[in-house]
Amino acid sequence: MIDVIFFGKTYYFIFFANFAVYSWAIYQIAFSTQTTIMKPLQAKLSKYTAPQEAKAAGVYPYFRAISSEQDPEVTINGKRVLMFGSNCYTGLVNDPRIKEAAINAIKKYGTGCAGSPFLNGTLDLHKQLEARIAEYIGKEDVMIYSTGFGVNLGVVSTLTGREDYILWDEQDHASIIEGRRLSFSQSLKYKHNDMESLEKQLMKCDPNKIKLIVTDGVFSMEGDVANLPGIVELAKKYNATVMVDEAHSIGVFGEGGRGVCNHFGVTDDVDLVMGTFSKSFASLGGFIATDKEITNFLRHHSRSYIFTASITPASTAAALKAIDLMIEEPERQENLWKLTNRALDGFRSRGFEIGNTSTPIIPLYIRDNFKTFAITRDLLEEGIFVNPVVSPAVAPQDTLIRFSLMATHTPAQVDEALEKITKVFKKYGIIE
Repeated sequence: MIDVIFFGKTYYFIFFANFAVYSWAIYQIAFSTQTTIMKPLQAKLSKYTAPQEAKAAGVYPYFRAISSEQDPEVTINGKRVLMFGSNCYTGLVNDPRIKEAAINAIKKYGTGCAGSPFLNGTLDLHKQLEARIAEYIGKEDVMIYSTGFGVNLGVVSTLTGREDYILWDEQDHASIIEGRRLSFSQSLKYKHNDMESLEKQLMKCDPNKIKLIVTDGVFSMEGDVANLPGIVELAKKYNATVMVDEAHSIGVFGEGGRGVCNHFGVTDDVDLVMGTFSKSFASLGGFIATDKEITNFLRHHSRSYIFTASITPASTAAALKAIDLMIEEPERQENLWKLTNRALDGFRSRGFEIGNTSTPIIPLYIRDNFKTFAITRDLLEEGIFVNPVVSPAVAPQDTLIRFSLMATHTPAQVDEALEKITKVFKKYGIIE
């Protein structure tokens, strides 16, 4: 006990010492409270716990790290896995000739362009690719974007004005939907591949305004093909413009893999043909092929083009080489269709529900989110890589496994996948 005499000085010392301790305690409480109180954004997003719940249940199916090239057979956690989740329908992604073209481009141009095509990011190599695609697709001019998503975002959002119309299929790709959302135009959705529904929407439009019909050529989840002859017929009747997303159809349909517009003989009637390099072209980037009046406007107004760096020299050279190989090696496309028909027949004969697909994209309907995740996990354990598609990407009653083929798969690999997928689907009672 400290004495409290000496004119109260000891008392004052004790008082201030206690005050300091008290103040420090208050500071500590305040600081710890501050660190635990979330800002509104974090508080809102902390309620999103679906990934954590899936991980806790042991069925989280995303970001599975591959430690090898993306071939029909890949390596995951040191284990051999058959890849039936790739979008490289041509199987060119690991072709040594594509690799060599990319390496040579890096040696000449470096690894990047450090700017957008609008400013310092245009190479003579880019112009070569644009001219090559224009010739390949059969259009007057081509613009190259950094991604396929960026093409749809930048084109659909830019072409039409406030008094115009965008008509879109309810199962169009997310990039088309985002482009439509950014547009100031009136948005009219029609039922999937339903020409009667499309015509009803066209009848609502002012005949003197622009009407842009936008559709996938091959729908990326369901694998069915757009009714392009029907769409073109209605477009002519109502003086509408047609844009087709060929992301999942180039390399698959048409002469030399030119896509569904070529397959149906309507390339001249389709005003804008979109494509991506990240699938059959075994690269990265995208393009829009159309007439010079449209590209002239887009080059000076499309924000995802003007304000995004150009695709790399390696990506450009890879896409250029891929076009040559798709044309020079028709047997690649022929083999893809043999494998596709083998898989389609195999799934149908085993009682799988696969919808209206007639392409290398085969949806295996499960119609239950948890079972879709669990089946994806079990198939990976069996050595089969497939992609789960659940809500909100599709309606909860439409959840599915997306099975996709490459031209470089073998019949034996397809048969192995059929056997193992059948085994797992039976385990969960999806098929008998």
